[in-house]
Amino acid sequence: MALHFQSLAELEVLCTHLYIGTDLTQRVEAEKALLELIDSPECLSKCQLLLEQGTTSYAQLLAATCLSKLVSRVSPLPVEQRIDIRNYILNYVASQPKLAPFVIQALIQVIAKITKLGWFEVQKDQFVFREIIADVKKFLQGTVEHCIIGVIILSELTQEMNLVDYSRPSAKHRKIATSFRDTSLKDILVLACSLLKEVLAKPLNLQDQGQQNLVMQVLKLVLNCLNFDFIGSSADESADDLCTVQIPTTWRTIFLEPETLDLFFNLYHSLPPLLSQLALSCLVQFASTRRSLFSSPERAKYLGNLIKGVKRILESPQGLSDPGNYHEFCRFLARLKTNYQLGELVMVKEYPEVIRLIANFTITSLQHWEFAPNSVHYLLTLWHRMVASVPFVKSTEPHLLDTYAPEITKAFITSRLESVAIVVRGNLDDPLDDTATVFQQLEQLCTVSRCEYEKTCTLLVQLFDQNAQNYQKLLHSASGISVDLAIQEG
Repeated sequence: MALHFQSLAELEVLCTHLYIGTDLTQRVEAEKALLELIDSPECLSKCQLLLEQGTTSYAQLLAATCLSKLVSRVSPLPVEQRIDIRNYILNYVASQPKLAPFVIQALIQVIAKITKLGWFEVQKDQFVFREIIADVKKFLQGTVEHCIIGVIILSELTQEMNLVDYSRPSAKHRKIATSFRDTSLKDILVLACSLLKEVLAKPLNLQDQGQQNLVMQVLKLVLNCLNFDFIGSSADESADDLCTVQIPTTWRTIFLEPETLDLFFNLYHSLPPLLSQLALSCLVQFASTRRSLFSSPERAKYLGNLIKGVKRILESPQGLSDPGNYHEFCRFLARLKTNYQLGELVMVKEYPEVIRLIANFTITSLQHWEFAPNSVHYLLTLWHRMVASVPFVKSTEPHLLDTYAPEITKAFITSRLESVAIVVRGNLDDPLDDTATVFQQLEQLCTVSRCEYEKTCTLLVQLFDQNAQNYQKLLHSASGISVDLAIQEG
């Protein structure tokens, strides 16, 4: 079939085969046709046809996919054509804000690609593709749907700028990312925070789906700003415990204002779980801010505000019953010790109260071993690092770890023993069979358990003797039930 004869109806059949078809042969044919379409001189007019007259969301998605591949080519389209495509998409999403979310996202990704790849292009002494924040501000003056689109544009752009495209020279990517960081990223963060302040200033109507979606997109935008690869280290995200966020020095003022941290703690307390966990994810990044951003007194003040926030969360812990919130909060606690020394923590006025609350929270978490096992790793990381730091503390303030570390050790050991009966009787998967996790937890626990080693030894000997005696009795009794034996062996 000659491509230039493809009518709208034929293009829509192509979309169906491509995105929702189950026949593999048809899909392969559709992918071939898509590549031909991208290479054909009629590509732009066909995309326009799909966007303006397409009857399904998949028709619009096909247009966005073609445009994305078209603007990402190594030999770029002429500047005028790229400006036209960008302006066309901006007007298109502005006039149709109720498009399917995946279509909006795909179209916005095209704008993000055009902006990134044309970041240094000049026309009439002006950087033609850097007007994006001004464009977005127009969206923010419209309806909730328009605001959401504006925020998604900034979010996608921030992500695109952070994305290393290995098919292009890495030096060029770094140059663009650094320029974007220095000229635009701070403004985007300030804009996002001001939108969140507006949200909190009014009574929150969380039944309103649009309002909820807007808050979610703004929080994701803040997270993208804070997750930006500021110094080009492309840090491995899986190495979570080593993370320090290299916030630029020009952002100091934002971080020194106590209102910034308060904003995110207030959002955590005001929002439903799906959104509050995003507020906590932002706080994880705030807690990981590089130490050298502050002078010593400023750092102490900043840490004090973080600890006050922790205290407030633990004093009204109902939000932590949500697994997402619970996990992010555990990460937050672990990051505090990664970035601050025990000597600094004990100097905080609220420290004695907060360490008691964290100990109780940890004990409760260990006792509910079946709930969010991956999150316990972060709590044990916190205690392991706290205890390991004890020999280096020069402060005269009491660290109180000799009080709480034995309690943590006891809770870990007794909860694991109690799990045996539940696993055997309920025929459940035994958490102790996961040797990698167990080994990792014991590595962390061995430091904690040595804090008051005598107490740990006494406890272990006592529990071992007690269980061994029970086992002897069962072996010698005629009515030894196999389940009871299995439990005792466990």
